[in-house]
Amino acid sequence: MSTAEPIIRLAGVTKRFGRTVAVDDVTIDVPRGRCLGWLGPNGSGKTTLIRCMLGLARVSAGTIEVRGREVPRDVREALAGVGAIVEEPRFYPYLTGRRNLEVAAGFVGHEAFGRIDDALGRVDLAGAAGTAVKKYSLGMRQRLGLAAALLGDPRVLVLDEPANGLDPQGIRWLRDFLRMLASEGRAVLVSSHVLAEVAQTADDVVVINHGRSIAQAPLSEIMARSGGGMKVAGPDVRKLGDLLFQQGAEVSGDSAEILVKDRTGEQIGRVVAEHQLVISELAPVGSSLEEVYLELTGSTGGPS
Repeated sequence: MSTAEPIIRLAGVTKRFGRTVAVDDVTIDVPRGRCLGWLGPNGSGKTTLIRCMLGLARVSAGTIEVRGREVPRDVREALAGVGAIVEEPRFYPYLTGRRNLEVAAGFVGHEAFGRIDDALGRVDLAGAAGTAVKKYSLGMRQRLGLAAALLGDPRVLVLDEPANGLDPQGIRWLRDFLRMLASEGRAVLVSSHVLAEVAQTADDVVVINHGRSIAQAPLSEIMARSGGGMKVAGPDVRKLGDLLFQQGAEVSGDSAEILVKDRTGEQIGRVVAEHQLVISELAPVGSSLEEVYLELTGSTGGPS
């Protein structure tokens, strides 16, 4: 995962329902300024973990810290800077979009009322602010949910299936929107079934299966690690390939370009720097995220 400062920390988190272990000893850091794809099959424990992070469920063992505060012990302080959509956003259908946000702002705090216009504008709903929500499409309701999540100017956004109901244009808008939020220094955690979209949005990926975290890494590395590798090109790739091979890496290719397996881009870069080699390209080569996901989970379905 990224070396950026974590804003959410899960350490040894376990959640039991009677004799059923839904989450089993999960440790995850969610860094600031990054978009994290949160993936896992139905029943994997992914949604349970989200609920524990938001204080909606209590862990059986381990600790969760959000913004340096422990959940649920200091839940009010921990979640003061968190915006979330868990499952489908709920609104009063006969109230307008603006009035629904005013109701939501009443729960967030006085300053949230001053952010309503900005939130509506950011999700492209300023023109529909005076329309009753019962007339909104599913995609518009999803965007209104995003606006509500932004009212507290959160440093952390936890979004469960935010692409539901969005058409292709809306999904592309969402991708750019989430990356913009991350670029503002926010941590954006996104659970999604749309693996192709996660592949274009996420900086990092966590895969949950059978209640355990089975993969945590930057997206490029997790895809290169599974069936692909790191492609390296340049004048000194032959020498680089020999050095990596001597260190136990799997290397293939020729004098112009090599494919390196079982090494991250950072690890290869260290060898390049140590030996002052000249390369022109260092890029991950891998399967699609869907193929990697199915390989990791042994599943034929998508994440929940």
